[in-house]
Formats: sequence, C-alpha cells, structure tokens
Amino acid sequence: MVMGDKSPLGEFAARKLRMRRKRFRWSDSDYKRRVLRLDEKFDPMEGAPQARGIVLEKVGVESRQPNSAIRKCVRVQLVKNGKTVTAFVPGDGGLNFIDEHDEVIIEGIGGSQGRSMGDIPGVKYQVSMVNGVSLKMLLLGKKEKPRR
Repeated sequence: MVMGDKSPLGEFAARKLRMRRKRFRWSDSDYKRRVLRLDEKFDPMEGAPQARGIVLEKVGVESRQPNSAIRKCVRVQLVKNGKTVTAFVPGDGGLNFIDEHDEVIIEGIGGSQGRSMGDIPGVKYQVSMVNGVSLKMLLLGKKEKPRR
C-alpha cells in the first residue's frame, strides 16, 4: 500500500460519520432555526434593526409579577408589510407625545434572543422616534413635535 492512497474502507467510514453528524445536527435548535430561516420568516421586522409604522391605538399593558404597573404601549402597523405589533413607549410621559395615526420608528427592546424585556409580557419593540423627531429629545424638551 502506497502512502497517500485511501483505502475504500476508510472512505466508507468517513462518509458514514459525516452522514450521521448531518442527521444529528437537526436536534440542535440553533442549527434548525438558522437553516430553516425561521427567525427571518416569522419576524415582523423581517430581520431589520428598525421599522417605520403608523400608530393604531394606545394601550396599557399590565406588568408581570412581582411588579404592579400599567406599562404604556402603542399598537403599530408596519408600513413595509402591514403586520401589527405592540411597542413600548419609554420615558415618563412619553405617551403624551404620541397620537393615533402618528408615524413612529420602532426598534428591538433588547431582551435576550429577541424576546420581550423585563416585566412587559409579549412586547418586543420600543418606540424611538415620533414623526421624525427623537422621543428622547421630546421628553427632554429640546425639540417640539412637528404640527401637520
């Protein structure tokens, strides 16, 4: 046997190991989600970091135990695909700057693996801009919301 020649038995064993590994990879949830592109298919933002939408209504979401509060949120219909999501409005009195039919920019709220944050159940997004003006600037009183 000359060095460099592969024995047929070795090739068969390598192929068998490769196929077994391929089959068992599907039990890894991260691999499955990535290959089937589940996060892209079922994410309302379609993988984008931010999205523009129109405010449909203001809602109050009760926080989870052990906290007791009504978190101020808005229902937003995304412009790009028409899907409706709930977005948290940060800041003390932030909801006063948002009216129905306003255009808002939403972004991820920062929970682990794209999930909801803290004690707000089912809310994965937060409002960052209202009618082209940063919500933070409105809260600080440095800018005024444009009149239409």
